[in-house]
Amino acid sequence: MSNSIDPHAKPLPSLSAHHIDPHSYPDGVAFLDGQYLPMSQAKISVLDWGFLHSDATYDTVHVWGGRFFRLDLHLDRFFGGLEKLRMTMPFDRDGVAEILENCVALSGHRAAYVEMLCTRGTSPTFSRDPRDAVNRFMAFAVPFGSVANAEQLQRGLHVAISDKVRIPPASIDPAIKNYHWLDLVRGLYDAYDRGAETALLLDFNGNVAEGPGFNVFCVDDGKLSTPAAGVLPGITRRTVFDLCAEAGLAVAAADVSVAALRRSDEVFITSTAGGIMPVTMIDGIPVADGKVGAITKRLIAIYWQKHEDPVWSSPVRYLRPGKSTARAHAPKSPRRS
Repeated sequence: MSNSIDPHAKPLPSLSAHHIDPHSYPDGVAFLDGQYLPMSQAKISVLDWGFLHSDATYDTVHVWGGRFFRLDLHLDRFFGGLEKLRMTMPFDRDGVAEILENCVALSGHRAAYVEMLCTRGTSPTFSRDPRDAVNRFMAFAVPFGSVANAEQLQRGLHVAISDKVRIPPASIDPAIKNYHWLDLVRGLYDAYDRGAETALLLDFNGNVAEGPGFNVFCVDDGKLSTPAAGVLPGITRRTVFDLCAEAGLAVAAADVSVAALRRSDEVFITSTAGGIMPVTMIDGIPVADGKVGAITKRLIAIYWQKHEDPVWSSPVRYLRPGKSTARAHAPKSPRRS
């Protein structure tokens, strides 16, 4: 066999000493490997199981008016996911809470979307045994974002019901917040193709399940219901139950058929990314009179009021002795009908 070089072959490309990232990122601060970094410097390996296999769990909490909202419940869910996925990390609840607060304080954001996550990590030998991987914890804080924009919050979202089936709980426990979103993304494209703004997927029995990052509620004769099976037990979903208890409203988790959702008096969705958000159009047909309903408006108002309640929220310490101040970005009030 000849070892001669082909004179017509292209030369090998040069090997870069380091990666130059041409992309832009939101203004924020991340934590990984014991370091606080600008979002543009927060990187993971292409060999991380979180990237290669979606082997990760996470949780998101928001900061509004410089206060975390229901942080304890988000920590409960995150640590529950870690236990179920047999992941470990060197931080306890207080340690994670401190890291999240540091990310927010260093960013200066007073309205922030804050995420904690743990991936399976990487194996030094590229082993296919997950027990060989070193689990990796990360966190970040970026400006607050919502599933619905200002216009949609005002007049209500337009939703399409996709025929895509949400991953059943027998396959993935929905109580473990995860990045298995291909079914949700396919549902989104179904919605976009039909002129809608977001999607709802079905459960394994053909009933309504949830959407990309949110739960759904419907109101009939003053009573609220939300899908019970195959959905993430969202913190904002739970908050609606708590608000209804205070307000004397009846609410239940039960099967919600597509037909029942379409004929509801009111429909709204819930997410940490946006709170309680009205839906006024389903599959191109108005919900009731096509306007944001009275109960939805009432719950939205109470929900945002609770962000100032010390029982429901906790302050971020932006100023600390011996540390310089970070710029503070004050949140604008959500637009509501």
